Amino acid sequence: MDYAKDVLVNTEWVAEHLGQPGLRLIEVDEDILLYDTGHVPGAVKVDWQQDFWHPVERDFIGPDEVAALLGRLGIGPDDQIVLYGDKSNWWAAYAYWFMSYSGVKNPLKLMNGGRQKWVAEGRELTTDETPVQATEYPALTRDDSLRAYRDEVKAHLESVKAGQGALVDVRSPDEFSGKVTHMANYPQEGVLRGGHIPGARSIPWAKATNEDGTFKSADELSALYGGEGVTPDKDVIAYCRIAERSSHSWFVLRELLGYPKVRNYDGSWTEWGNAVGMPIEKSYQEA
Repeated sequence: MDYAKDVLVNTEWVAEHLGQPGLRLIEVDEDILLYDTGHVPGAVKVDWQQDFWHPVERDFIGPDEVAALLGRLGIGPDDQIVLYGDKSNWWAAYAYWFMSYSGVKNPLKLMNGGRQKWVAEGRELTTDETPVQATEYPALTRDDSLRAYRDEVKAHLESVKAGQGALVDVRSPDEFSGKVTHMANYPQEGVLRGGHIPGARSIPWAKATNEDGTFKSADELSALYGGEGVTPDKDVIAYCRIAERSSHSWFVLRELLGYPKVRNYDGSWTEWGNAVGMPIEKSYQEA
């Protein structure tokens, strides 16, 4: 079984195509300082927080601002965009989802294995600044079918109960059970209540990857999600804490496996776990 879409390139392909006209590499890391310590030659940097998030509202920048960002990065509407980053491509997948949601029509791909694999293979890094010639990127229109809001998730619970929908919680088992309210070393993203959204299946994002950060085979991924009842016939919503890990799982389900309806709930547990009137389930019991 092959992947549903041609959305991955390997590190060897990137190395062979460095400097090719029309190829635009973008590095998106959780640790925004990594890029400056050395990046793939020709790559530009995106700061997911500063560049994607609205400066005041808890929301994203609009399509006009996204077009302006791409123009500043020197990207034209026909360029091939290859995204990569740290954390097994968490944030590169987040950028892929955000760009898709924002209506970007460029061919988008992830470098399989991300920065981790590129560095492990001893491939070239540079601290040289990548020269950019600004472009006039055309107007964009959001694809709202790729994003789920809190009230939509609440309404979705009935679909889950009826077996027509699915919820995928991609956090760690301890977060899912309610034993902890945040991921290790991320206390600033904790919430008032631990647990998970009722009816969600626990499928941690990392189960979709190999040790080198690459994605598992299509057969393995199909068995992973199908074994939890998350099948292509269902309306699927994925979530985590702030949507970076769930973007990774969204990418697996929609782009690699070809599920026709997969949304990312970017409010995720930091919103749901703090929201008044939202139901939760908690399986952890203190001794």
